[in-house]
Amino acid sequence: MEIKVNFLDKLRLEAKFDDFTLISDQPIRYKGDGSAPGPFDYFLASSALCAAYFVKLYCNTRNIPTENIRLSQNNIVDPENRYQQIFKIQVELPEDISAKDREGILRAIDRCTVKKVVQAGPDFIIEEVENLDADAQALLTLNPDTDASTFIPGKDLPLEQTIANMSALLAGLGIKIEIASWRNIIPNVWSLHIRDAHSPMCFTNGKGATKESALASALGEYIERLSNNHFYAGSYWGEEIANADFVHYPNERWFKPGRKDALPKEILDDYCLDIYNPDGELRASHLIDTNSGNAARGICALPYVRHSDGATVYFPSNLIENLYVSNGMSAGNTLAEAQVQCLSEIFERAVKREIIEGEISLPDVPAEVLAKYPGVVAGIEGLEQQGFPVLVKDASLGGAYPVMCVTLMNPRTGGVFASFGAHPRLEVALERSLTELLQGRSFEGLNDLPQPTFASEAVTEPNNFVEHFIDSSGIVSWRFFSAQADYEFVEWDFSAQAGETNPGETNPENANATEAATLLAILQDMGKEVYSAVYDQLGAVACRILVPGYSEIYPVEDLVWDNTNKALLFREDILKLHQLDNASLEALLERLDSNELDDYGDIGTLIGISFDDNTHLGQLTVLELKLLVHLALQQLEEAHELVGAFLQYNDNTVDRGLFYQALNVVLEVLLDDELELADFEANFRRMFGHEKMDAAIGSCDGTVRFYGLTPIGLQLEGLDRHQRLLDSYRKLHAARAKAAATA
Repeated sequence: MEIKVNFLDKLRLEAKFDDFTLISDQPIRYKGDGSAPGPFDYFLASSALCAAYFVKLYCNTRNIPTENIRLSQNNIVDPENRYQQIFKIQVELPEDISAKDREGILRAIDRCTVKKVVQAGPDFIIEEVENLDADAQALLTLNPDTDASTFIPGKDLPLEQTIANMSALLAGLGIKIEIASWRNIIPNVWSLHIRDAHSPMCFTNGKGATKESALASALGEYIERLSNNHFYAGSYWGEEIANADFVHYPNERWFKPGRKDALPKEILDDYCLDIYNPDGELRASHLIDTNSGNAARGICALPYVRHSDGATVYFPSNLIENLYVSNGMSAGNTLAEAQVQCLSEIFERAVKREIIEGEISLPDVPAEVLAKYPGVVAGIEGLEQQGFPVLVKDASLGGAYPVMCVTLMNPRTGGVFASFGAHPRLEVALERSLTELLQGRSFEGLNDLPQPTFASEAVTEPNNFVEHFIDSSGIVSWRFFSAQADYEFVEWDFSAQAGETNPGETNPENANATEAATLLAILQDMGKEVYSAVYDQLGAVACRILVPGYSEIYPVEDLVWDNTNKALLFREDILKLHQLDNASLEALLERLDSNELDDYGDIGTLIGISFDDNTHLGQLTVLELKLLVHLALQQLEEAHELVGAFLQYNDNTVDRGLFYQALNVVLEVLLDDELELADFEANFRRMFGHEKMDAAIGSCDGTVRFYGLTPIGLQLEGLDRHQRLLDSYRKLHAARAKAAATA
């Protein structure tokens, strides 16, 4: 994690990281003002807080109340060496906690991350640099031997060269990548989390059987998502980019809607229109670009090549964002390598959906077949030794598709996790299933898995597949676990080596080209049309493949009924909220009420703005915005009704909740003809304090509008988190413009 420090007045310092700011000072006896804890105080507190976090985690998993658990830490200083200290952590537990859980809580404290880092003894490197943002990839910390050449199946270059190439590309773009965490909790399963030090919202997770393969995976996914603009999907990119020569890519085209909001004839083709617009309800306004919001410019569409005949078909960027999310995008050392990954991912998710929603029971992989892959077996044994039964299943549906499945059961909670992986080679698909299972997860994280069910409607509900897509945390049917499999086991092989006499002599790049053709042929035999785009302006080869009617993540009807570009109905007015007159507020309120929005959805997601999470704007929901608009319009009865809903269901900060408690009692008095506020105000102020009461009374009489919400504006002033995201995108935009100018 990158922490940037600013020097303030006197001895005060400001540390900034992610969306947080910490202020430190020194005690008065050390010439400070004592206005904030000192740096060493924060260090001491971090250890105690970390220990308490692990206690909380243990207790939450086992439904143990923590109200009567007390924890403290004291540091005992050696009189002869003040740098030699003992941290004594003590915990007081209620009598009704069992001996087993008492021991478990102590073990949990022993796992404190701060404690382990201190005990391991961190190394410090102190150096002067000309520019803090230079040497952008120094934070990767893993420097493979450049003289080594470690090949793994599916990669066209050695891991060492792959990592070096991708690191150099990101450094050239000015993107400073840092590794936020490593995990290796069972043998042969590594995962890590990497992110942009400047804009931590841009992050990916990597997985693999080794550190190097996991890092290559994370970097590859990072470049894949940069190349496909995935980090910025759903976000507003601002007026400057909205009016630039291009918004997404230099080869984009913009099309004006037809008469009566008809779809332009130049976009999509008949095959796609039959899928995306079966009932003729799709209109041009449904396809306006969310990121630019530039409706006057028309529909932004991106060129894709139709596989069957090489024709160019233009897909609206809005349609891709709404239906496909990140499915079917990849980066690789070569185009063929990227294509194999894209197509494998598409099969993985489509077959997974068929299995989950069809409640299909899969055949077990025989022990003698598993024994061929000792690294996978060691990982599975590591999980089972921790008390997690593991099932290894053939998900190829009788040898039709290159998909495998590893399913974990958690007897402690009754939850299950079905992890799928795909690749033309069974070994790679199996390894991916296992590493995906633990990507970014600790053993504690496996306690949050949902329980299986026999209720088919819960399994087939469309949002369940979305949950499976996001983090594989959707619900699985108990029928999935039947000993009576719906298919026979097949030891399949779709690789270029299948049937070869000397498979070890196959050229990796040729192998990927052959395997990509094999996967495309499966789709062709299924009657599916395939469309692809290649993005190489950033210096790496990335691609995106769409298979309409097969690779969508969200339902096609979302284009009409739940489109992300509904942001355009609200974005400008919400950004100018404090400037709106009553007529504009009435119109905004009507749109909020008539568009079937989730009252508990957050406003930032709705309008594509990344507010800081720890601000009132970051916590603002549709319901709360309606409430505040009613108050601004002096519609007190409507506001009172929504206050009740807010207090009952809304998950906001304690401070914000107290304001609404104060507002609620003020409204109850004002709306009761028999009560007078003057009779209660003194004690209300004793309960809630002057600031909350001034805000509550002012909100009711119109002297305070939109309490707690900072004014913004169309230039997005003061939105540091969102501006950092835009900084990241501007780097790509500049690189693409430069590549187009020199092409």
